Amino acid sequence: MIEEQLNCFASRQELHRFLESFNSTGGKMLRPGLLLLSGCSVGKMADGHIQVAAIVEMIHNATLLHDDVIDNGLRRRGGATVNSLYGNESAVLLGDFLLSKVFRMCADLQPEIIGIIASAAVKTCEGELRQTIQKRDWRLSEAEYIDIIADKSASLFSSSCELGGLLSGAGETEIGLLREFGLNFGIAFQITDDLLDIVGDESKTGKSLGSDVDKDKLTLAVIHLLRTVDENERDIVKDRLSNPGRNKEVLLAMLNRFGSLEYTRNQAMEFIDKARRSLSGLKQSEAKTALLGVSEFIADKAGC
Repeated sequence: MIEEQLNCFASRQELHRFLESFNSTGGKMLRPGLLLLSGCSVGKMADGHIQVAAIVEMIHNATLLHDDVIDNGLRRRGGATVNSLYGNESAVLLGDFLLSKVFRMCADLQPEIIGIIASAAVKTCEGELRQTIQKRDWRLSEAEYIDIIADKSASLFSSSCELGGLLSGAGETEIGLLREFGLNFGIAFQITDDLLDIVGDESKTGKSLGSDVDKDKLTLAVIHLLRTVDENERDIVKDRLSNPGRNKEVLLAMLNRFGSLEYTRNQAMEFIDKARRSLSGLKQSEAKTALLGVSEFIADKAGC
């Protein structure tokens, strides 16, 4: 479905090569996968599931293109990013092109479906803006951080699960449980992703790491560290975070010493547990088992 929407480049050789380099990296397709599994867990597949799943993935891919420009990312999904190959202008415009295709695809959908997709897109942008505005705000609380990532990341997961159930004709109770599962899953996913940005291996994650620290974005591990250390050591942490020549190994050692990495892993697991409990209200099915399996995948990543 996604390739079908982008076939307009096929007759333009220079643009076709540009698009091929973007498509070749693929992706885990987590969000569309959750949408389809959510639909199967409460009913049958309909034609609309595939179209809406493609829309969700195209929105996600557009955000990745823009994120790599903002973070100067060089690797994504095991390959070179579009911005590193063709420049920031091309990457931004390709992201805009994907979003314009989403607008066109949404025109054929029911208003309720369009509303959920639009709301998720707005929340994603709001979360990204809030994170950017609050860079280097050493007073940022854990609750504020969770609120930000609930918008910037978890909203698209939550909406994917909600849309899957809605397209299958599920009742409001079932849709609410799926929405809750997606929200908590998405928060756990982002906490884990932020943790891997600090401790992960680029050869395994397939993308550039360390951008959160480099761009002065506060993540849960750093927030925990800042509230755990005494006043003198807090000044040292702030200096490490603010100094362009900071020694990341020293910061990592402090995060380990004060239990900030372990705390972050535990918090991710708490949200995974909340997500799993949401599914307890759904009848047993292969699709439900698969959703639980996907949550186990995130739990394994949180353990690093």
